[in-house]
Amino acid sequence: MLDSVAVAAVTFDRPDDVRTLLDSLQAQSHNISSVALVDSGTADVRNIAQNSAAPVQYIRSETNLGGAGGFSLAILSAMATGAEWIWIMDDDAHPEDPECLSKLLSAATSRQLDVVLPLVVAPSDHTQLSFPFRLDGHLTHDRSRVEQEDFLPNIGQFFNGALIRRDVFLRVGLPDLRLFIRGDETDFMLRLRKSGIAFGTYTGTALSHPPGWGEVQEVLGDRLHVLVPETAFKRFFYFRNRGYLLRRYRRPRSLVADMVGYPLYYLSKRDGRGLREWFSAYLAGFRGRRFGPPSDQGF
Repeated sequence: MLDSVAVAAVTFDRPDDVRTLLDSLQAQSHNISSVALVDSGTADVRNIAQNSAAPVQYIRSETNLGGAGGFSLAILSAMATGAEWIWIMDDDAHPEDPECLSKLLSAATSRQLDVVLPLVVAPSDHTQLSFPFRLDGHLTHDRSRVEQEDFLPNIGQFFNGALIRRDVFLRVGLPDLRLFIRGDETDFMLRLRKSGIAFGTYTGTALSHPPGWGEVQEVLGDRLHVLVPETAFKRFFYFRNRGYLLRRYRRPRSLVADMVGYPLYYLSKRDGRGLREWFSAYLAGFRGRRFGPPSDQGF
């Protein structure tokens, strides 16, 4: 099944976004053999999936598995179809145009890649990236600036729009269920780097996804920034998982950036409580503690 593609998608209470996603997948010029859609929300998505023109395999999960668990279930279901490639999608994302998949496959072939990702742009302004890249030591959200590079090796905004050869998962594994959200994508990227698998971001096509601009907090201009998620729920998982990944992959540059950046950020805000919450979650992750379902973490 050369160049056959199955989509692995997750959703949680975004029915309108799911409809947009499925319509955009159906419109792709390259055929998609199936769409494994894992739904763990409360909204009526089953009806949307069943009435879509896209080849949807609706998978109901009565347990909220988080992004990591949901993607793992969707990926396994997509792999089971025998497709050569798995295209991963968030429910609030969709390809920018009908040629997106075709362009990604072409880039993978010409550059001999096992994993290729598109740019991720803001729905309200496709000239701006939803998540920044660091080029020449500076953060940029400017799409035109990043497009000058054509291809960015060994980096990408996982898992939005990631096109991954099926066998890659047999080599590096699935997203880590323990991480739940906010960190599973970084863990997967670091595993790819460690394995030597060829991957990167092709800047000639894009996926639309809500931006994370509000989370990027500059500390020392654009030379040093920290990410601060907007809710306590997301902050806990992000900080805990970042601490865990620091120890797992021995990332000294991340340690220095975190130990300087977060104290400076919270002290500048005179937010002692925020500083304590960051350090508590970060230390727990570093020690490999406080894992488990969200209810066990006080949420």
